[in-house]
Amino acid sequence: MAGGGQPDWTDEELDRIVADYFSMLGEEISGIPYNKAAHNRALRNDLDRSKSSVEFKHRNISAVLVKLGLPSIRGYFPAENYQAAIIAAIDRYLSQNPTALHPEKVVDGWAERQGLFVGAPPPLLPVSPRNSNIERLIRKFNPVERDFRNRKLGRDGEELVFHHERQRLTQLERPDLARRIRWISEELGDGAGYDILSFDAQGRERLLEVKTTVGADVTPFYITRNELSLASERPEAFRLCRVFDFSAHPRMFELTPPLENLVHLSPLNYEASFS
Repeated sequence: MAGGGQPDWTDEELDRIVADYFSMLGEEISGIPYNKAAHNRALRNDLDRSKSSVEFKHRNISAVLVKLGLPSIRGYFPAENYQAAIIAAIDRYLSQNPTALHPEKVVDGWAERQGLFVGAPPPLLPVSPRNSNIERLIRKFNPVERDFRNRKLGRDGEELVFHHERQRLTQLERPDLARRIRWISEELGDGAGYDILSFDAQGRERLLEVKTTVGADVTPFYITRNELSLASERPEAFRLCRVFDFSAHPRMFELTPPLENLVHLSPLNYEASFS
């Protein structure tokens, strides 16, 4: 039985609420006004569930989407104590609607955007074991691999940071330095260990490696051996710029070497050879 004496949610009910959640999320990302209360009422009428039960299930969905590196609906703060059935329902939805895994908006005019909020990075928490069901779902819809292979998302994030740096230096009354900023990965391709050459107000180099996700600030990401080497060699200049919540409201934080003090680094790839 579910909380409050209600029967457990059936697969059909879970499929209905997951689809409704993604419908609201799509409207939110697109900037289309919608009414959470109206959606809640409609679900209660269809499913004979209480208002609090529907809302809590929406929060369960948010919690799973955060782990999948996907956006979640504002106001539905993630509730972690979800059951395996909601994980299976989200699996079914994403398997049948793979476009939901790529909720990036088509956005241009980065140069005209006013500012990019730069905040503090999330705290480094102890590594804790994950439920096997959510572990399987994460492996299936791997957010790290998905972001890494999404070249357009990566380029859009770099472009956003490039123009942000120009605006920052212009506001610091250093238009001379703003004109010297270079988008290295666009000019020369990957391989330098960073994407953007910028400067601080005193003219010292800032070597910016940009990592972008549509997910939350805690979404994990790939970092290459070359990038780690540069961070160690040039800790005074290297900065990892993590752009997150890109599809809805892009924000950023910076990580300053030594990176191993700020993130958990796990080896994922091994070289296989016969000699």
